Amino acid sequence: MVSKVAEAAAPALTRPRRRRVPPELGIFLVLIGIALVCEILGWIFVGQSFLMNVQRLKIMILQVSVIGIISIGVTQVIITGGIDLSSGSVVGLTAMIAASFAQSSTWARAVYPALTDMPFFVPIGVGLLIGLLAGYINGQLITRTKIPPFIATLGMMVSARGLSKLYTKGQPISGLTEQFNFIGSGIWPVIVFLIIAVAFHVVLRYTRYGKFTYAIGANMQAARVSGINVEGHLVKVYAIAGLLAGLAGIITAARVQTAQAGMGVTYELDAIAAAVIGGTSLTGGVGRIAGTVIGTVILGVMISGFTFLNVDAYYQEIAKGVIIIAAVAIDVYRQKKRAKR
Repeated sequence: MVSKVAEAAAPALTRPRRRRVPPELGIFLVLIGIALVCEILGWIFVGQSFLMNVQRLKIMILQVSVIGIISIGVTQVIITGGIDLSSGSVVGLTAMIAASFAQSSTWARAVYPALTDMPFFVPIGVGLLIGLLAGYINGQLITRTKIPPFIATLGMMVSARGLSKLYTKGQPISGLTEQFNFIGSGIWPVIVFLIIAVAFHVVLRYTRYGKFTYAIGANMQAARVSGINVEGHLVKVYAIAGLLAGLAGIITAARVQTAQAGMGVTYELDAIAAAVIGGTSLTGGVGRIAGTVIGTVILGVMISGFTFLNVDAYYQEIAKGVIIIAAVAIDVYRQKKRAKR
Protein backbone atom coordinates (compact mmCIF):
# COMPACT_ATOMS: atom_id res chain seq x y z
CA MET A 1 0.00 0.00 0.00
CA VAL A 2 2.84 2.35 0.94
CA SER A 3 4.65 1.62 -2.32
CA LYS A 4 1.52 2.47 -4.33
CA VAL A 5 1.21 5.79 -2.54
CA ALA A 6 4.88 6.48 -3.19
CA GLU A 7 4.46 5.63 -6.87
CA ALA A 8 1.49 7.96 -7.12
CA ALA A 9 3.39 10.74 -5.40
CA ALA A 10 6.53 10.26 -7.45
CA PRO A 11 5.34 12.22 -10.53
CA ALA A 12 4.35 15.15 -8.33
CA LEU A 13 7.75 15.12 -6.63
CA THR A 14 9.72 14.85 -9.85
CA ARG A 15 7.56 17.30 -11.77
CA PRO A 16 9.69 20.37 -12.57
CA ARG A 17 8.65 23.53 -10.80
CA ARG A 18 7.12 26.20 -12.95
CA ARG A 19 9.40 29.21 -12.91
CA ARG A 20 7.71 32.31 -11.60
CA VAL A 21 7.54 35.20 -13.99
CA PRO A 22 9.20 38.29 -12.45
CA PRO A 23 6.53 40.86 -11.57
CA GLU A 24 8.65 43.52 -13.29
CA LEU A 25 8.02 41.81 -16.63
CA GLY A 26 4.32 42.67 -16.56
CA ILE A 27 5.10 46.28 -15.62
CA PHE A 28 7.66 46.47 -18.43
CA LEU A 29 5.07 45.21 -20.92
CA VAL A 30 2.73 47.98 -19.75
CA LEU A 31 5.53 50.47 -20.43
CA ILE A 32 6.00 49.09 -23.96
CA GLY A 33 2.25 49.24 -24.55
CA ILE A 34 1.96 52.88 -23.44
CA ALA A 35 4.94 53.86 -25.60
CA LEU A 36 3.44 52.13 -28.65
CA VAL A 37 0.05 53.80 -28.08
CA CYS A 38 1.78 57.21 -27.95
CA GLU A 39 3.65 56.33 -31.15
CA ILE A 40 0.47 55.36 -33.02
CA LEU A 41 -1.50 58.36 -31.77
CA GLY A 42 1.42 60.60 -32.67
CA TRP A 43 1.28 59.59 -36.32
CA ILE A 44 -2.52 59.89 -36.37
CA PHE A 45 -2.97 63.26 -34.64
CA VAL A 46 0.42 65.00 -34.88
CA GLY A 47 1.97 63.41 -37.95
CA GLN A 48 5.24 62.76 -36.10
CA SER A 49 7.00 59.89 -34.35
CA PHE A 50 6.99 59.88 -30.56
CA LEU A 51 9.77 57.34 -30.08
CA MET A 52 12.12 58.49 -32.84
CA ASN A 53 12.55 62.03 -31.47
CA VAL A 54 15.87 61.78 -29.59
CA GLN A 55 15.61 65.26 -28.06
CA ARG A 56 12.16 64.57 -26.61
CA LEU A 57 13.29 61.27 -25.11
CA LYS A 58 16.38 62.91 -23.65
CA ILE A 59 14.29 65.59 -21.93
CA MET A 60 11.90 62.93 -20.63
CA ILE A 61 14.71 60.82 -19.16
CA LEU A 62 16.27 63.85 -17.47
CA GLN A 63 12.91 64.82 -15.98
CA VAL A 64 12.15 61.39 -14.57
CA SER A 65 15.63 60.97 -13.09
CA VAL A 66 14.90 63.45 -10.28
CA ILE A 67 11.53 61.83 -9.51
CA GLY A 68 13.27 58.46 -9.72
CA ILE A 69 15.82 59.38 -7.05
CA ILE A 70 13.01 60.44 -4.71
CA SER A 71 10.92 57.36 -5.52
CA ILE A 72 13.73 55.01 -4.48
CA GLY A 73 13.60 56.45 -0.97
CA VAL A 74 9.79 56.55 -0.96
CA THR A 75 9.66 52.90 -2.08
CA GLN A 76 11.59 51.82 1.02
CA VAL A 77 9.26 53.83 3.24
CA ILE A 78 6.18 52.26 1.65
CA ILE A 79 7.66 48.76 1.97
CA THR A 80 7.78 49.31 5.75
CA GLY A 81 4.07 50.14 5.64
CA GLY A 82 4.60 53.91 5.93
CA ILE A 83 4.28 56.91 3.65
CA ASP A 84 6.34 60.03 3.01
CA LEU A 85 4.50 63.17 1.90
CA SER A 86 7.38 65.54 2.68
CA SER A 87 9.86 64.67 -0.10
CA GLY A 88 8.70 67.37 -2.53
CA SER A 89 9.01 70.10 0.09
CA VAL A 90 12.41 68.75 1.18
CA VAL A 91 13.50 69.11 -2.46
CA GLY A 92 12.57 72.80 -2.37
CA LEU A 93 14.24 73.41 1.00
CA THR A 94 17.50 71.64 0.13
CA ALA A 95 17.62 73.35 -3.28
CA MET A 96 17.40 76.78 -1.63
CA ILE A 97 19.96 76.09 1.12
CA ALA A 98 22.44 74.26 -1.13
CA ALA A 99 22.20 77.01 -3.76
CA SER A 100 22.92 79.69 -1.15
CA PHE A 101 26.30 78.03 -0.51
CA ALA A 102 27.00 77.62 -4.24
CA GLN A 103 26.83 81.27 -5.33
CA SER A 104 29.62 82.96 -7.27
CA SER A 105 31.41 86.07 -6.02
CA THR A 106 30.46 87.77 -9.29
CA TRP A 107 26.79 87.71 -8.22
CA ALA A 108 25.91 90.99 -6.54
CA ARG A 109 23.06 89.68 -4.35
CA ALA A 110 24.66 86.68 -2.67
CA VAL A 111 22.87 85.28 0.38
CA TYR A 112 26.20 84.88 2.18
CA PRO A 113 28.70 87.31 0.59
CA ALA A 114 31.55 85.92 2.71
CA LEU A 115 30.83 82.33 1.61
CA THR A 116 30.87 82.64 -2.17
CA ASP A 117 32.95 80.55 -4.60
CA MET A 118 32.84 77.59 -2.23
CA PRO A 119 34.10 74.19 -3.51
CA PHE A 120 31.22 72.21 -5.02
CA PHE A 121 31.28 69.57 -2.27
CA VAL A 122 30.31 72.20 0.35
CA PRO A 123 26.81 72.98 -1.02
CA ILE A 124 26.33 69.30 -1.83
CA GLY A 125 27.25 68.32 1.73
CA VAL A 126 25.00 71.00 3.23
CA GLY A 127 22.06 69.96 1.03
CA LEU A 128 22.48 66.27 1.85
CA LEU A 129 22.70 67.09 5.55
CA ILE A 130 19.44 69.10 5.41
CA GLY A 131 17.66 66.24 3.62
CA LEU A 132 19.04 63.68 6.08
CA LEU A 133 17.94 65.83 9.03
CA ALA A 134 14.40 66.20 7.64
CA GLY A 135 14.10 62.45 7.16
CA TYR A 136 15.55 61.79 10.62
CA ILE A 137 12.99 64.11 12.20
CA ASN A 138 10.23 62.27 10.33
CA GLY A 139 11.48 58.95 11.67
CA GLN A 140 11.78 60.21 15.23
CA LEU A 141 8.29 61.72 15.17
CA ILE A 142 6.80 58.47 13.92
CA THR A 143 8.66 56.12 16.28
CA ARG A 144 8.79 58.19 19.48
CA THR A 145 5.40 59.91 19.44
CA LYS A 146 3.58 57.13 17.52
CA ILE A 147 2.11 59.76 15.18
CA PRO A 148 0.88 58.06 11.99
CA PRO A 149 3.40 58.48 9.13
CA PHE A 150 0.78 60.30 7.07
CA ILE A 151 0.38 63.04 9.70
CA ALA A 152 4.08 63.28 10.64
CA THR A 153 5.29 63.65 7.05
CA LEU A 154 2.37 65.95 6.21
CA GLY A 155 3.57 68.25 8.98
CA MET A 156 7.11 68.11 7.62
CA MET A 157 5.78 68.86 4.13
CA VAL A 158 4.13 72.07 5.30
CA SER A 159 7.00 73.10 7.58
CA ALA A 160 9.75 72.48 5.00
CA ARG A 161 7.84 74.46 2.37
CA GLY A 162 7.40 77.32 4.80
CA LEU A 163 11.11 77.27 5.73
CA SER A 164 12.12 77.35 2.07
CA LYS A 165 10.01 80.49 1.59
CA LEU A 166 11.25 82.07 4.81
CA TYR A 167 14.91 81.40 3.99
CA THR A 168 15.15 84.25 1.49
CA LYS A 169 11.71 85.82 2.00
CA GLY A 170 10.49 84.09 -1.16
CA GLN A 171 13.28 85.45 -3.36
CA PRO A 172 15.00 83.06 -5.82
CA ILE A 173 18.72 82.28 -5.52
CA SER A 174 20.83 82.62 -8.68
CA GLY A 175 24.43 83.17 -9.74
CA LEU A 176 25.57 79.62 -8.99
CA THR A 177 29.13 78.48 -9.74
CA GLU A 178 29.95 76.40 -12.81
CA GLN A 179 31.29 73.63 -10.58
CA PHE A 180 27.94 73.26 -8.86
CA ASN A 181 25.91 73.55 -12.07
CA PHE A 182 27.93 70.74 -13.61
CA ILE A 183 26.17 68.26 -11.30
CA GLY A 184 22.89 68.80 -13.12
CA SER A 185 24.30 69.13 -16.63
CA GLY A 186 24.19 66.61 -19.44
CA ILE A 187 23.47 63.02 -18.56
CA TRP A 188 24.75 63.24 -14.97
CA PRO A 189 21.30 63.20 -13.28
CA VAL A 190 20.47 59.97 -15.10
CA ILE A 191 23.80 58.39 -14.13
CA VAL A 192 23.24 59.31 -10.47
CA PHE A 193 19.71 57.88 -10.62
CA LEU A 194 20.89 54.57 -12.10
CA ILE A 195 23.77 54.21 -9.62
CA ILE A 196 21.42 54.78 -6.68
CA ALA A 197 18.84 52.38 -8.14
CA VAL A 198 21.41 49.59 -8.56
CA ALA A 199 22.88 50.23 -5.11
CA PHE A 200 19.55 50.04 -3.29
CA HIS A 201 18.40 47.07 -5.39
CA VAL A 202 21.40 45.17 -4.01
CA VAL A 203 20.92 46.54 -0.49
CA LEU A 204 17.24 45.58 -0.30
CA ARG A 205 17.77 42.15 -1.79
CA TYR A 206 20.99 40.93 -0.19
CA THR A 207 21.56 42.74 3.12
CA ARG A 208 20.10 42.69 6.62
CA TYR A 209 18.81 46.20 6.05
CA GLY A 210 16.64 44.93 3.20
CA LYS A 211 15.43 41.88 5.12
CA PHE A 212 14.49 44.01 8.11
CA THR A 213 12.69 46.51 5.85
CA TYR A 214 10.51 43.80 4.29
CA ALA A 215 9.94 42.06 7.63
CA ILE A 216 8.66 45.26 9.27
CA GLY A 217 6.30 45.92 6.39
CA ALA A 218 4.99 42.36 6.32
CA ASN A 219 4.32 42.13 10.07
CA MET A 220 5.70 44.75 12.41
CA GLN A 221 4.82 42.88 15.60
CA ALA A 222 6.42 39.65 14.35
CA ALA A 223 9.52 41.61 13.35
CA ARG A 224 9.74 43.11 16.84
CA VAL A 225 9.32 39.69 18.50
CA SER A 226 12.05 38.22 16.28
CA GLY A 227 14.54 40.74 17.70
CA ILE A 228 14.51 43.50 15.09
CA ASN A 229 14.90 47.02 16.47
CA VAL A 230 11.82 48.25 14.61
CA GLU A 231 11.97 51.85 15.82
CA GLY A 232 15.68 52.26 15.06
CA HIS A 233 15.28 50.73 11.61
CA LEU A 234 12.33 52.94 10.72
CA VAL A 235 14.39 56.02 11.61
CA LYS A 236 17.08 54.78 9.19
CA VAL A 237 14.55 54.24 6.40
CA TYR A 238 13.01 57.70 6.75
CA ALA A 239 16.47 59.30 7.06
CA ILE A 240 17.55 57.63 3.81
CA ALA A 241 14.35 58.83 2.11
CA GLY A 242 15.12 62.38 3.28
CA LEU A 243 18.73 62.07 2.13
CA LEU A 244 17.63 61.05 -1.38
CA ALA A 245 15.09 63.87 -1.49
CA GLY A 246 17.91 66.25 -0.55
CA LEU A 247 20.05 64.87 -3.37
CA ALA A 248 17.14 65.38 -5.77
CA GLY A 249 16.89 69.01 -4.59
CA ILE A 250 20.60 69.59 -5.24
CA ILE A 251 20.37 68.14 -8.74
CA THR A 252 17.22 70.16 -9.49
CA ALA A 253 18.92 73.43 -8.50
CA ALA A 254 22.03 72.55 -10.51
CA ARG A 255 19.95 71.63 -13.57
CA VAL A 256 18.06 74.91 -13.79
CA GLN A 257 21.01 76.89 -12.34
CA THR A 258 18.79 78.63 -9.83
CA ALA A 259 16.71 77.78 -6.76
CA GLN A 260 13.18 78.78 -5.88
CA ALA A 261 10.99 78.02 -2.88
CA GLY A 262 8.35 76.46 -5.14
CA MET A 263 10.64 73.73 -6.44
CA GLY A 264 9.49 70.16 -5.93
CA VAL A 265 5.75 70.86 -5.67
CA THR A 266 3.81 67.55 -6.09
CA TYR A 267 7.09 65.62 -6.51
CA GLU A 268 6.10 63.49 -3.51
CA LEU A 269 2.90 62.44 -5.28
CA ASP A 270 4.78 61.57 -8.46
CA ALA A 271 7.28 59.52 -6.44
CA ILE A 272 4.50 57.63 -4.64
CA ALA A 273 2.75 57.08 -7.98
CA ALA A 274 5.96 55.71 -9.53
CA ALA A 275 6.43 53.29 -6.64
CA VAL A 276 2.81 52.08 -6.70
CA ILE A 277 2.75 51.74 -10.51
CA GLY A 278 5.98 49.75 -10.16
CA GLY A 279 4.29 47.18 -7.93
CA THR A 280 5.05 48.46 -4.42
CA SER A 281 2.14 47.63 -2.13
CA LEU A 282 0.73 50.40 0.05
CA THR A 283 -0.03 47.76 2.69
CA GLY A 284 3.70 47.16 3.11
CA GLY A 285 6.05 44.21 2.72
CA VAL A 286 6.03 44.14 -1.09
CA GLY A 287 8.05 46.16 -3.58
CA ARG A 288 11.21 46.19 -5.67
CA ILE A 289 13.51 48.93 -6.85
CA ALA A 290 13.48 47.53 -10.40
CA GLY A 291 9.70 47.90 -10.50
CA THR A 292 9.95 51.44 -9.18
CA VAL A 293 12.46 52.35 -11.91
CA ILE A 294 10.06 51.04 -14.57
CA GLY A 295 7.15 52.82 -12.85
CA THR A 296 9.12 56.07 -12.96
CA VAL A 297 9.73 55.65 -16.68
CA ILE A 298 6.04 54.85 -17.25
CA LEU A 299 5.12 58.09 -15.50
CA GLY A 300 7.63 59.98 -17.65
CA VAL A 301 6.38 58.41 -20.89
CA MET A 302 2.80 59.29 -19.97
CA ILE A 303 3.58 62.94 -19.20
CA SER A 304 5.79 63.30 -22.27
CA GLY A 305 3.18 61.53 -24.43
CA PHE A 306 0.39 63.82 -23.23
CA THR A 307 2.51 66.90 -23.95
CA PHE A 308 3.44 65.49 -27.37
CA LEU A 309 -0.22 64.92 -28.20
CA ASN A 310 -1.11 68.46 -27.02
CA VAL A 311 -3.37 67.17 -24.26
CA ASP A 312 -4.41 69.95 -21.88
CA ALA A 313 -2.51 69.99 -18.56
CA TYR A 314 -5.76 69.64 -16.62
CA TYR A 315 -6.56 66.38 -18.39
CA GLN A 316 -3.02 65.20 -17.71
CA GLU A 317 -3.57 65.56 -13.96
CA ILE A 318 -6.91 63.75 -14.22
CA ALA A 319 -5.32 60.90 -16.17
CA LYS A 320 -2.45 60.64 -13.66
CA GLY A 321 -4.95 60.39 -10.80
CA VAL A 322 -6.94 57.70 -12.59
CA ILE A 323 -3.78 55.66 -13.21
CA ILE A 324 -2.74 55.90 -9.55
CA ILE A 325 -6.19 54.72 -8.44
CA ALA A 326 -6.05 51.88 -10.98
CA ALA A 327 -2.60 50.83 -9.74
CA VAL A 328 -3.81 50.76 -6.12
CA ALA A 329 -6.95 48.83 -7.13
CA ILE A 330 -4.78 46.24 -8.90
CA ASP A 331 -2.60 45.99 -5.79
CA VAL A 332 -5.66 45.40 -3.58
CA TYR A 333 -6.84 42.69 -5.99
CA ARG A 334 -3.41 41.02 -5.87
CA GLN A 335 -3.41 41.11 -2.06
CA LYS A 336 -6.85 39.47 -1.89
CA LYS A 337 -5.75 36.80 -4.37
CA ARG A 338 -2.59 36.14 -2.37
CA ALA A 339 -4.63 35.89 0.86
CA LYS A 340 -6.94 33.27 -0.69
CA ARG A 341 -3.94 31.16 -1.72
